[in-house]
Amino acid sequence: MSKILKDSSFIRILIFFIPLAISASLTSISHVIINGTLSRADHAEVIIANYAIAFSLFGILERPLLVFRQTSSALAKGKASFNKIAAFFIKVTLAITALCALVGLTRLGDLVFIYGFNAEADSMASLRVTFLVLSGVILVSGLRCLYQGMIINKLETKWLTIGVVVRLAGMFAVAAYLNLSHHANTSAAGAIIFLAGMGIECFISVWRGNSIVKENEKETETTLRQKEISNFYFPLVIYLSFQTILIPIIYAFLGKIQDVHLGIASFALAFSITNLILSFFMYTHQIVLQFYQKDKRTVIKCVIVFSIVPSVLLAFLSFTAAGPWFMRTVLGADMTLAAESLRVLKFFIIKTMVFPWVDYFGGILMLQKSTKSLLKPQIFNMVTVVLVMIPLVFWNPALNGSAGAIAASTGELIGLIAVYFVISRRQKISQVAEQNSI
Repeated sequence: MSKILKDSSFIRILIFFIPLAISASLTSISHVIINGTLSRADHAEVIIANYAIAFSLFGILERPLLVFRQTSSALAKGKASFNKIAAFFIKVTLAITALCALVGLTRLGDLVFIYGFNAEADSMASLRVTFLVLSGVILVSGLRCLYQGMIINKLETKWLTIGVVVRLAGMFAVAAYLNLSHHANTSAAGAIIFLAGMGIECFISVWRGNSIVKENEKETETTLRQKEISNFYFPLVIYLSFQTILIPIIYAFLGKIQDVHLGIASFALAFSITNLILSFFMYTHQIVLQFYQKDKRTVIKCVIVFSIVPSVLLAFLSFTAAGPWFMRTVLGADMTLAAESLRVLKFFIIKTMVFPWVDYFGGILMLQKSTKSLLKPQIFNMVTVVLVMIPLVFWNPALNGSAGAIAASTGELIGLIAVYFVISRRQKISQVAEQNSI
């Protein structure tokens, strides 16, 4: 490990990666600020529930625009190629804007919230206003991702950290104002805080990203076509959408375990801790996109470290006295929930070891502009989760939340094996094609 840390190439990649990792980890604080503000209002449980419902739909509709970070990072090499992606971005944005308008301004929204999210009819007015404000967040979020891809491509990742830090400061200021002026008494207040913060981050990303585009005006022509962009973009959207439904599938099965409330609560707590740790390593694919072709060996060294570090952290919490202390003191869990959550957490160690490698191979497929090849491994992951959950839940319901962690980790492992075979097969086909051409 000490030899790796002394490697100048490794240090150079870390200088690129750490600002990305910090920005990803800091983003989660946004929701702490919002929920902390809304929790001070009268009837806080109703307001937070309404915000959570609107935010759930927001998360689904925002996903297609978040993918422009990877799309721009992988495909935009200069002004001409960036403009092609920007034109494609406008088309997608118009479609999502139209959908948001239908939900926020027509009867369709009531049907979606009532039948899709079990919302109460009395909450419709508040939900509509909240969702309309969050629709603005969707648009500025997509715009920042478009320009952040260009920033990442030119290795200026410090601007992502700067953007998130200023965003959080702005959100905190708006939240303080709403609290002091007693205007934080609706779910829309949470959306306004979010919009203010995202708007600030978007402004910084567009400002710096646009400067980079101007610095790369030498690229006046490009071979990049709209079909190539769509072939890269849409499979990636589907792939990431599959990822979002895995956890709801697990929660559905956990409704059949021995102690439903304890099982779901312990799984949720353990999963949130795992995600918090993994959020620092979620940009592994960007290292592949930017450095793999220049320095493959150092990139692999990075992925080895990224696989070991979160696993060691999780093992430290799971098997030492630090775990119970953290659960009770930091998270405020009672002894029963803390013990059960730590039992669940042990099974997530497999996921933390595997995830960086899955993201690494995903980065290779993005680099090869073959994002459709990501779909098959993800389908194997989902099928494995279901096939593992069925016997665990019905034959050993006493596992409680551990059943979910076992299924999630096994699915991740099978997904890794599948994506490895996909890449190996592509390499063999490529080698045969080269030999035939000779």
